[in-house]
Amino acid sequence: MGTNGHRGIVARLRDLVNGVFAVWMREREVERPDAVYERVIGERVRQYAELKRAVAGILYMRNKIEGELSGRRSELARLHDDIGRAVQRGDDEVALVLIAQKDALLQDLERGQRELEEVSAECESAKTNLVKFRAEIRSLEREKVRMLAQLASARARRRIQSAFEGLSTEGEMKALESVREEIERLKVESRIELDMDSGLERRVRAIRDEAKLDAARRELDELKRRLSPSLFVPAAAMREVVTVRAEQPAAANG
Repeated sequence: MGTNGHRGIVARLRDLVNGVFAVWMREREVERPDAVYERVIGERVRQYAELKRAVAGILYMRNKIEGELSGRRSELARLHDDIGRAVQRGDDEVALVLIAQKDALLQDLERGQRELEEVSAECESAKTNLVKFRAEIRSLEREKVRMLAQLASARARRRIQSAFEGLSTEGEMKALESVREEIERLKVESRIELDMDSGLERRVRAIRDEAKLDAARRELDELKRRLSPSLFVPAAAMREVVTVRAEQPAAANG
């Protein structure tokens, strides 16, 4: 494998490491959005401070040029006065020197004025950019508060949803349904025993009633036998007569 081959492997390995690190960094950034906002805002604040210093330098330069122009205008006014005095004194030589200085000063004044206009334009542009940059920082700070609040709300809703999903009541409902079925079965079972007990009681009561009736009939027979012996017919015999009379019409019809 030649030198170019080794360089190709190293470049691919470097790209792979960079890609893995980039993925890892994005995952960490997604987990900590507050840190990402702080880093971005901090960088904007640092750039704002640098821009502010640059704007201050331009403002200083503009003020310096304005001061120099003001001095040149004062000097120009004095030269005009000096030229007038030289002319009044008839000193042409001095007047000519002063006029040459006046012309040179006028040229410097015009050049300084153009420089002042250019610096003033740069200064206004820098101030406008500075205001925009500061507004962007404040907008990022408001966005950070708003987005982190929304993120906290979304995470809270997710936790509540997860908690509700973990509260499955299927098992408890099945157990409760089994308990209900067992209670209903016991109620039916107890009702069956109650019905059975009630039937037995009725049968016992019927036997006892029949016994009481037989005793009452025997007592009645005894009373009739003692009080009206000629008319006395035992109740049992009377029942047999009634039974025979009731069966005779049926036999005749048959």
